[in-house]
Formats: sequence, C-alpha cells, structure tokens
Amino acid sequence: MPEENALILHMHELLQYLNRQGVNTFLTVAQHGLVGDMKSPVDVTYLADTVVLLRYFEAAGNVRRAVSVIKKRTGRHEDTIREYKITERGLELGEPLSEFQGVLRGVPTFVGSGHHRTPATGGETNS
Repeated sequence: MPEENALILHMHELLQYLNRQGVNTFLTVAQHGLVGDMKSPVDVTYLADTVVLLRYFEAAGNVRRAVSVIKKRTGRHEDTIREYKITERGLELGEPLSEFQGVLRGVPTFVGSGHHRTPATGGETNS
C-alpha cells in the first residue's frame, strides 16, 4: 500500500467483513530486530481482540523463546511471560519466568536470589 493510512483502513474493512461472515482471522506481523528494541512496519494491534507476543531472548549464552499475551479484549488471560520450546513432541510451555526482568527486551536479568534455574538450560546455576 502506498500509504500506511490506506493500509489500516483496508485492514479494518477486511476484518469487519470476515467477522460478519463468522471467520476467525489470525494476523501475523513480523517485527524488525531479534534482540533489543523491536519495530513493526505497521501497528494493527488496536484491530485485534487478542495479541500474543512471541519473542527471542538470550540467557546463559543460548537463544531462547518467550511467549506472552499482551492484549485480550474479552475474558481473563494470564499475564506471565513463559519460555516455550518446539520439540519433536510439539510445543512445550515452561514455568513463568518470574525471577527474570527484561525478557521482552531480549536481554533478561536475573533478579531472584541464590541458586536459580536458568530459562536457557533448565539447569541450576549460581548467581
């Protein structure tokens, strides 16, 4: 689209039409930047009923994946950030990353105390 405003208007009309037809629509927006600040070419989050953020982060020298629900229009949703892994058995969701800060920025900092389980390895380390 030549202008972002026209794109947003067309997206809004398309999603309204599909909703009236009873269609569930899933939009995927690629964001620029794997670690650190992410930039999106267009913001359509206000059109969405639910926004799920998938994010890479680095911990203990490994690249890991985190998932969080950052918007849900109706009903309750979990507000934790969890590590997920894609294995031969499918998607595995880990415990909340409650002892880390900065996971969504891509560079987490351990804020717990003593020994902890790293999100990168699941193994115990000293801090």
